[in-house]
Amino acid sequence: MFDTLTNRLQGAFQKLRGKGRLSEEDVKDALREIRRALLEADVNHVVAKELIERIRERAIGQEILQSLSAAQQVVKIVNDELTELMGGVQEKLAHAAKPPTVIVLVGLQGAGKTTASAKLALHLKKVEHRRPLLVAADIYRPAAIQQLQVLGQQIGVPVFTLGDQVSPQEIASRSLDEARRGGFDYVLIDTAGRLHIDQSLMQELQEIQKVTEPDETLLVVDAMTGQDAVTVAQHFHELLTLTGLVLTKLDGDTRGGAALTVRHVTGCPIKFVGTGEKAEALEAFYPERMASRILGMGDVMTLIERAQATIDENDARELEAKIRRNEFTLEDFLTQLQQVRKLGPLDQLLGMIPGMGKMKQLQGTSVDEGQIKKIEAIIYSMSIVERRNPDLVMKSSSRRQRIAKGSGMEVRDVNQLLRKFDEMRKLMKQFSSSGKNRSRALGGLAGQLKGGGSYGGHNRKGKHRH
Repeated sequence: MFDTLTNRLQGAFQKLRGKGRLSEEDVKDALREIRRALLEADVNHVVAKELIERIRERAIGQEILQSLSAAQQVVKIVNDELTELMGGVQEKLAHAAKPPTVIVLVGLQGAGKTTASAKLALHLKKVEHRRPLLVAADIYRPAAIQQLQVLGQQIGVPVFTLGDQVSPQEIASRSLDEARRGGFDYVLIDTAGRLHIDQSLMQELQEIQKVTEPDETLLVVDAMTGQDAVTVAQHFHELLTLTGLVLTKLDGDTRGGAALTVRHVTGCPIKFVGTGEKAEALEAFYPERMASRILGMGDVMTLIERAQATIDENDARELEAKIRRNEFTLEDFLTQLQQVRKLGPLDQLLGMIPGMGKMKQLQGTSVDEGQIKKIEAIIYSMSIVERRNPDLVMKSSSRRQRIAKGSGMEVRDVNQLLRKFDEMRKLMKQFSSSGKNRSRALGGLAGQLKGGGSYGGHNRKGKHRH
């Protein structure tokens, strides 16, 4: 996410940090680099020009140029202006005084609207503890209704549908009656999209707005389409009066131009961003946190929130106590891998920790899903006694042979897992200490989870066994 832009901006700031006190020419050179970085990130050229001018006005003041911490102050100014460009503060979802709150999701075909509807429903259910109802109002795209039903089943949220022979307007209207009868807090209406904006699509959406009087009309746009996403948002906003945006596929957009531009151009706030394929991969949009990520300064608050939503506090305390007593087992090892997988891609997590994204040994780090499944297969082939007493397996070649056979792996795969576990056990012990050991442990932990390990790409029968 924003890799190219982040690297270019950090390069510009690094030159400033090496200067001590700054001259006006130093600042101008840095601004030239920043402007080039913004344009390469597909930021609208008018927006980039205005942003640079605002930064220039603040950065070329005498008190900054004469300050011993001038470089840090320039970074702060850029951070402030990026935050303001993206909206300044978080814009929360509307909440109707009398339930249900009605949200209509609109957008072009292929933007990820149906998936975004399900992700938002899960967010409302898990994070805000609400009762959402999904509504299948796309009667045109083949299997659109079925897709929403499957997603609803996966996340445990009911889906209202009348099939594809009833008009979307009637489906939307009758869904509100169903929501009132069922005591639902939110109604999320997944509408039809088109490959491009046309009159019939807009008329249908306007009629749905008329019969439902929604509290929110959210446009779902694909962040990877860059300035096309901004153009689409402009057109939709002119015809429908949007209340917010959902940017999907932001995890795949290394440039970030849409996120930086769309609020300024449309005046419409970004309310959520999609950061992955999993149902949980939807985040409320905080401009100040996103600016911090873009500048490579981390996003500790989002990391903490993810951890709190995923990791049980009592389990965490128990694990810490076990580590201190040197009782870290293979069961604990597997649990930690699985919890990291739930938190999201490792490179995203490391990017949220200030300074970690710059560490060379962590660049390009990712969790290899296939490798975790092989680890699971090996550990699940052990007895409970062996999982809780790893030294039994380490000291017995016959046990390792039996485990390899049971998991469909080679003995060398079991040996490699045991070596990695032993290294992890030492690293986890370092985590309970402080100072330099903790930094070294973080680097080593990333190494343990990094993809491309040699667990034998296949089992002896030539296929994966999970």
